[in-house]
Amino acid sequence: MLTVDHESHSQHGHHYTRDAIRPIRDIAELARTTMPLSEIASLAIDSFLTAKLRFALTAFGMVVGTASVILVVTIGLTGKQYILDQIQGIGANMVYAFYEGGGSASVSTSQADFLTVNDMRAVRAQVPGIQAASPMLQINDRLPIQGKERDILILGVDPEYRVVRNLLITHGRFFDEEDSQARNKVALVTPKFATKAFGSPMLAIGQTVKISGLPFVVVGVFKERVETFGQSEISDDTILIPYTVGRYFTDSDAVKQLFFSIADSGYVNQATEQIRRVIQSRHRPESTYRVENLTQLIAVAGRTANALTLVLLLISTVTLLVSGVGIMNIMLANVRSRTREIGIRKAVGATTREIRLQFLAEAMFISLGGGVIGIVLGLAAPIGIRLFSDFRVPISGLSVFVAIIVASSVGVLFGTMPATRAAEMDPVESLKYE
Repeated sequence: MLTVDHESHSQHGHHYTRDAIRPIRDIAELARTTMPLSEIASLAIDSFLTAKLRFALTAFGMVVGTASVILVVTIGLTGKQYILDQIQGIGANMVYAFYEGGGSASVSTSQADFLTVNDMRAVRAQVPGIQAASPMLQINDRLPIQGKERDILILGVDPEYRVVRNLLITHGRFFDEEDSQARNKVALVTPKFATKAFGSPMLAIGQTVKISGLPFVVVGVFKERVETFGQSEISDDTILIPYTVGRYFTDSDAVKQLFFSIADSGYVNQATEQIRRVIQSRHRPESTYRVENLTQLIAVAGRTANALTLVLLLISTVTLLVSGVGIMNIMLANVRSRTREIGIRKAVGATTREIRLQFLAEAMFISLGGGVIGIVLGLAAPIGIRLFSDFRVPISGLSVFVAIIVASSVGVLFGTMPATRAAEMDPVESLKYE
């Protein structure tokens, strides 16, 4: 047994003073019996407090790593939500149909089996759950703007086109059913057209534009809720007029497209197939029609956003692995600097298991401590944005859970080797170490 009653004690040629032995005596008292986990944790905390700066710097990498995990998932979810909102902003639950061809390249325009407004009425009568519908005919004209003639796209649509396409009216109003039935010569223009033709969107209201020589009164200025950069039927210089009036400018009852809005988002795919069957049944078997919706595009965008988030998450885990290597290096240095302490503890009865658990607990404290701080910092940004703005940043509870699990795993993984090295030290050789 180790004694401390004398002024000095010599063992293996080494000389220990009473002051040098006193802290070791405290350790020896703890090690005489099998220590519970609470005592092991207490020793680990004491070791952490003894070298606060060294352990804090080691934990800093874990702080950065776990904060990165939280922020990457938050950014990924925010990006995914933004993309989905943009796609849905084109038209909520929209289904659109158009004539693709007659099944043969030799089919002429006169033989083409175009869609008509009667197809739209048949679909509304036979397919349940349709909230709104509108035909669309396309007219191309040239109008003088700022002294130059420009190509202008005129679309003849029903009042429900606003609902189907989720349009935003920035000034004035949209034409209504009364305008459509009375065949009033009213029009809506885009903000860019209004600025070019009249100076500003506000000044456009009440102005007149001539389409094929007929005057139309501008009653509103509209735009898409989501910028489609010319990839939809609406361009920068587009004018909307009632479908009933637009029919005057065509020599047939054919329409370019039919638009439908489904009341229930879960019914969109089924309604799309039913619309296709109704339209096909009203035309020649060899005629081909495309009936599509945005659900497939939304699904593709969601998968793309998830894949990007996963890639970024894997990149952020590199930081955690680097932090783990740092923890292992510090713990190895810590084991080396505490060789004599380990030897004395073993000499007075500390088991290999207790030594291993103590050093593993120290690694876990560093890892989990840094992880918790990193989680708090990672959540601070999205929570702050939600508190001080109207933007609802999504917060993932799963990312917090993953960060805790990863931080714990890093502590166990990279703390095992130093802990095992400490536990396997020879007590006699350890007591010789200076």
